[in-house]
Amino acid sequence: MNRKIYLVAGYNTVSMGTGRSEFNPGRERPGLEAYIQEAGRATVQQIGGAKNVDECVIGNFMASRFNNQAHLAAMMPSIDKDLRYKPSIRVEGACASGGLALITGIKSILAGTAEVVLALGVEVQNTVKAIYGADYLALAGWYKKRKNGHAYFFPGEFSDRAKAYCDAYGTEYTRKGLATWYKNAVENARLCPTAQEYENKDNNLLATGMTPPNGKMFVDHLNLFDCSKVSDGASAIAIVSEEGLKRIGIPKNQAIEVVGFGQAEENLMEDPISQAELTTTKVAVQKALSMAGITIDQLATVETHDCFSIAGIMATEAIGFAKTGKGAEFVANGNTARTGIIPFNTTGGLIGWGHPTGATGIHQAVTIWEQFTHKAAAAQLEIPGSKPFALSVNMGGNDKTVVSVVYKKQ
Repeated sequence: MNRKIYLVAGYNTVSMGTGRSEFNPGRERPGLEAYIQEAGRATVQQIGGAKNVDECVIGNFMASRFNNQAHLAAMMPSIDKDLRYKPSIRVEGACASGGLALITGIKSILAGTAEVVLALGVEVQNTVKAIYGADYLALAGWYKKRKNGHAYFFPGEFSDRAKAYCDAYGTEYTRKGLATWYKNAVENARLCPTAQEYENKDNNLLATGMTPPNGKMFVDHLNLFDCSKVSDGASAIAIVSEEGLKRIGIPKNQAIEVVGFGQAEENLMEDPISQAELTTTKVAVQKALSMAGITIDQLATVETHDCFSIAGIMATEAIGFAKTGKGAEFVANGNTARTGIIPFNTTGGLIGWGHPTGATGIHQAVTIWEQFTHKAAAAQLEIPGSKPFALSVNMGGNDKTVVSVVYKKQ
C-alpha cells in the first residue's frame, strides 16, 4: 500500500436480542438512529471530536425493509453537528456490508481524499417476526431461488452445506466439530459484556451443541444452536493515516495497522462450486495475506464469519489451518478455542456476540483493535511477540461477497 493505514477508537454497542435480559419484544426498543448515534458519538469522542473527521462511511444491509428507512448516509450528521456537510456514503453487500464499509474507508485514505474516516456499521432486525425477517435476509441470495427455497432461507442454504460435509466426512464427526464451535462461541461471549450470549448460563454447552437437527421443526442438518441470532447493534471505528494520527493526538501504540485486504465476489445466481468448501472466502483471504506479505503461522487470532457453525468449520479450511475435510477435527480438538493454537472469535463471533448484519465487519475490526491494544478486559488474549498479526473474514450471502483484512499490532 502507498500509505500507512491505522484503526483507532473502536466502539461496539450491546448486541441486542433474545438472550439479553433487557430484551423484551413487547417493549419499545432503541431504533436505528439510536444505534448510529451511540456508536458514532463514542468513536468521535475518542478522536478529539467530529471536527477531525474528513469523511464518513456506513455499512447496512436491510434498513429499508427492517426499519422502513433508506438514505442512511444522510443520517451520519445526526451523530454530531461537526459532521454536517462532510462527505458520507452508504455501502451494502449483504452481511459483508460492514467489511465493505471498512475497506471503503481504507481506500479513501489510500486515495488521499481523507486523513480521518469514520466507519460505522449498523443493523436493527428485531422489528418483525422471525419468519418475515427470514424473507428480508433471503434477499442476500438469488431471489428466483428464494421462491423454491426453505422457509428459513439461509439456514436452509447452510444446512445444505452441512449435509454435504456430513456426507463426505461423517455425521458424528461433523456434529462434534459443530458442537465444539458453539461451545467456544458461548464461552468467549461470556467474557464480553456487550455480547448477546453474555448471560448464557448453560453448564453443558457441548451437549447442547450436540442436539440432533430436526427438519420438522427447523432445517434438516443444523440445529438452532448452530445459527447466529437475530441482533440489533452498531459498531464504529476511525480509519486514519499517519497524518490523521497526528491530528487526533493518538499514539501509534493505541492503534493497529492495516497491512492487507482482499475482496472477492462470486456469481449470486449460481450454486456454490462445492457445497463443502468456502471457495470465495479462500480467494479473499489469500488476497489479503498476499498484500500483507505474511503467512497464517504469523497470525495471533482470527475473527471469522460464523453465521452458522458449519461456516466456522469451513473457514478453518479456507484460511489454511486445516486441510479439506479436517476442519471439524481441528475445531473439536480445541485448536480454535481461546487457549488453542489459533484463537477464533474471542468475544463470541456471530453465534456468541451476535450478528447485526451491517455491523459485523466493523465489529470484527473493533474486536481485533481491542485485543491488540490490550482493551479487551476479561476477553484479553496473550499476544505472542512472534505473532503480531490478525485476520478478519466478513462474508455476504452464501460465500458470495467476502472481505478479508490483515492487521498488525504496533
